[in-house]
Amino acid sequence: MVLKMNSKRLIASIIEIIVGGVLLVSSFFGKVDEFWSGMGTSLLLIGVIFLVKNIKYNMDIKYREKIDIEYNDERNKYLSLKSWAWAGYIFVLCGAVATIVFKIIGKEDCMMLSSASVCFIMILYWISHMYLKRKY
Repeated sequence: MVLKMNSKRLIASIIEIIVGGVLLVSSFFGKVDEFWSGMGTSLLLIGVIFLVKNIKYNMDIKYREKIDIEYNDERNKYLSLKSWAWAGYIFVLCGAVATIVFKIIGKEDCMMLSSASVCFIMILYWISHMYLKRKY
């Protein structure tokens, strides 16, 4: 993702800040529960971080060159794809182990959730594989 200050990213950052602020203020007045308070804090922080990054990208030439090199570097692209692959493998293995553990300890709801998520990721993998096989 190139951090150019375009209007879409700027608008998205501002919307994140506003929605996060509204959720945070609403939680202080007891209108929403703690979940939405945490969500508001996260959105507020993410909006501010992206806004600062975009401003820094446009103001600091050295920072812009560093980000552009990192984004366009083949090694970084390879490492990113490899990291996603490892994360997927580890997720499937952890989910499979969790399914067995939850079944053994009698947590049927948790077992179904973990087995469904493993099944879902495997279906996504299969669909992606079929699509990429035809494309390439």
